[in-house]
Amino acid sequence: MTTAAPVGEVVLGLPEVSLRPFVDRYVGYRERADVPLVRRESAGVFVVLILGWGAPLDVRDPRSAERGASRVDSFVAGTFDGWCTTRTVGVGEGVELLLAPLTARRLLGLPLSELTNRAVGVGQLPGRWLHRLRSQLAETASWPERFALLDRVLAGRLAASPPVDARLDWAWRWLVASGGQERVGVLSDELGWSRRHLASRFRQEIGLPPKMVARLLRFQQACTALGDVGPTPVIEPGAGPPTGAGQSAADPDPSSLGPSSPGPSSPGPSSPGPSSPGPSSPGPSSPGPSSLDPSSATSFSSGPAIDWAAVAARCGYYDQSHLIRDFHQFAGDTPAALLAARSTPSG
Repeated sequence: MTTAAPVGEVVLGLPEVSLRPFVDRYVGYRERADVPLVRRESAGVFVVLILGWGAPLDVRDPRSAERGASRVDSFVAGTFDGWCTTRTVGVGEGVELLLAPLTARRLLGLPLSELTNRAVGVGQLPGRWLHRLRSQLAETASWPERFALLDRVLAGRLAASPPVDARLDWAWRWLVASGGQERVGVLSDELGWSRRHLASRFRQEIGLPPKMVARLLRFQQACTALGDVGPTPVIEPGAGPPTGAGQSAADPDPSSLGPSSPGPSSPGPSSPGPSSPGPSSPGPSSPGPSSLDPSSATSFSSGPAIDWAAVAARCGYYDQSHLIRDFHQFAGDTPAALLAARSTPSG
């Protein structure tokens, strides 16, 4: 929720080809907020990395003050199962990356259970390599040079990190490919894991249990259907059997890198701003499988009346009340209220 419109610029960059299965884009931004700028950020199954060198901001989770971060210009926000807010004033400049959990797990070198529902300044993370990278980015003169620096550092981190468990990677892909609409019990049967073991692995490495991941994926599908009132989903094109670390993915289409709303806990520009989150580990920036006609997003968000029950059914919800519940928990309001707020100019 924005209290005043910011003034700024957004520069989108494509990583080098070898990185695109892991990071679909870089979003450089420079933003001036002359009065405090407050945003409500939706939950999502992705990790936000901000490397900034301008005005600091506060990240607040209304459920617990300990989960947020104060006066930081660079931070990592783990997977969140509830909405939060950011607040800043002044001139902010930086780079935003939205990463799928298993990519973030490899880059950060720690299980995402340590970042669940938390925003952490990069100076507090192990090795302080992100803190050094933030300083190098600030000292670099141009956006192309900054993106090239990110290429070198991230490629080095990935090359030095072990691949994730192929079974866990497949389980993640399986859930994402279904849009969260397949039963988790079927997934555990396919893997030959007990439900308890599956839940434990997801909590440890992804930060959230598989049932919560499935709920968030359904929520993200609904957001897309409603014209992106919330985060854009981390989606992969399909799920096959575990194959280890040698997966490949299609390159993102540069023409698809249009502006949208930022991801959770993101101080990046609200409009324009980053589009879809980074791919999973690995995966492209495809919108992924869905029963929704892509043209339906426009009709849902612009028509005089919306059949919420139909939206719920098409996105895999049991009924309309479950859709509304998830919007309350993950975005802080009903979908109708969020759509109305988007159509109302900020003052």
